[in-house]
Amino acid sequence: MKAASYTHFYHRLLQPESLFICILLATLVLRFAFLDLKLFHHDEAVHAWFAYQLLTKGTYIYDPVFHGPFLFYVTAGLFSIFGDSDLVARLLPAFLGTLLVALVYPLYRMGYLDGKQMLVAALFLALSPNMVYFSRFLRNDIFIAFFSLLLVVAALAYFNSGKLRYALVAGCAAALGMSSKENMPIILVIFGTYLIYCLWTRRLVFPKTWRRDILLAAALAGGVIALFYSAFGVHPEIVLKAGQMAISHWTDMHGIQRLAGPWFFYLLLFILYEVPIILLAGMGLCGYIITDVRSQKRSSPDQGIEGDVPGRPVSLSLVERLSSSLRRPDPGVIYDPKTEFIRFSIWWMIASLAVYAYIGEKVPWLILHQLLPMIFVATYRLDRLKMVIVALGAVFLIGMTMHVAFTPADIAEPIVQVQNSEDLRLVMQWIDESDRVAIATDTIWPLNWYYRDADSWSKITYFGGKSNKGSLMAGNFDLIITHDQDSYDNIPGFEKTTLKHSYWVTYHEVKGDLIRYYFTRQVEVGSKRYDLFRSGASS
Repeated sequence: MKAASYTHFYHRLLQPESLFICILLATLVLRFAFLDLKLFHHDEAVHAWFAYQLLTKGTYIYDPVFHGPFLFYVTAGLFSIFGDSDLVARLLPAFLGTLLVALVYPLYRMGYLDGKQMLVAALFLALSPNMVYFSRFLRNDIFIAFFSLLLVVAALAYFNSGKLRYALVAGCAAALGMSSKENMPIILVIFGTYLIYCLWTRRLVFPKTWRRDILLAAALAGGVIALFYSAFGVHPEIVLKAGQMAISHWTDMHGIQRLAGPWFFYLLLFILYEVPIILLAGMGLCGYIITDVRSQKRSSPDQGIEGDVPGRPVSLSLVERLSSSLRRPDPGVIYDPKTEFIRFSIWWMIASLAVYAYIGEKVPWLILHQLLPMIFVATYRLDRLKMVIVALGAVFLIGMTMHVAFTPADIAEPIVQVQNSEDLRLVMQWIDESDRVAIATDTIWPLNWYYRDADSWSKITYFGGKSNKGSLMAGNFDLIITHDQDSYDNIPGFEKTTLKHSYWVTYHEVKGDLIRYYFTRQVEVGSKRYDLFRSGASS
């Protein structure tokens, strides 16, 4: 009896649902453990500071430079409940990064993924270095990834059930995405074009109440967007201007290519951080193209599959397969939901790769919007060889994730973009130990955030740029901070120390010797540096 109970226990433990719960628990640990281990990135400090200003002064107005209002309002709300800190500021991205993994489960329950696909997709989402890193990072992109997948899940649930509540969830997901960042319209266009294709080919059929449901969902979405962009009624004029403001700003950014990179910029990041995922996605894409599209249709009980001869595989040219996919079939043909979801994921992946290869602004967090559909494509037809790649790939992903997300030091990785250096902890220690501090440089973030309250800032005199020695000496300062490229050889009575302010690794250095960098992570690191002059030492 005892042996039978153990067998039953292990059998239940190995069920897809039980294994999924284990992956979800690992996701929680990777998102929330040591959440304030690293100092804020420049953008994180700016976002948190604006949220703090919203909380303390009630001031906010939409500016496309800093993206949508959702982040600021929810972060300010968290500050009001838990207090303002680095850890609290990162709670929302960590929470949505965890829920992103949880959304894989309803795809399994609705039949769009089998048990093995669900587990592999959840595992990759949980362990992906980019997914983990940017789930611990106060930027909008993990929000967009979550709302994109929530929109997909809610839309599929609506088409499966015809229930209004799922249409409303889909509308809310689209609205919150639109209120988060200006690339959500790109995702809506990608989804919308595929929806039109599915309706044309009768892969999806609208429920009878679709007019009412879509109208209510659109009304809800419009209301949510209007609330956020109007600053909850404080700036109603922004609602009509926001779209044009966003388009103008981002077309300008695309034109000037402020953060430029080649079309293959993100492919390099995939090779550095997501090797098993891009490898399996490539295998999945090739496998899908080779597979006979029509042989994957399920016929209705009284119909055979057109062109299928029992016992003989169907062989079609690529043109014939594409033609078959685009042809409007007779009503009544039933499609395999797993195959159709992979088809959608392939379109989502290819369209995203193309869009972000074209866009002139190249930054590492935009990889999330390409990685998300790629993970689903990677789950296509998981045979024994692919499961071996999954197992070995999981080890690779864990190691890379621990390196980029949990190393308590500066790391020579392009994923960091322009990260504030851990040297700033010593800078802030010296500021805390001083009674009077001069900052004679306009390179000040993230100090604005870390000395945001009046008492902390009261000891600091901000000159906004290099000042003459006479002014600095007359101020009787204990600590003088300058940019090392606009500084002094010495200041009498002060001891000079140079520390890093921020650092970065660009693709130019990495691609120069990719193989050596891949295995050694040794590369030239760019940086901004502070010169710090501490009083009390001999000149």
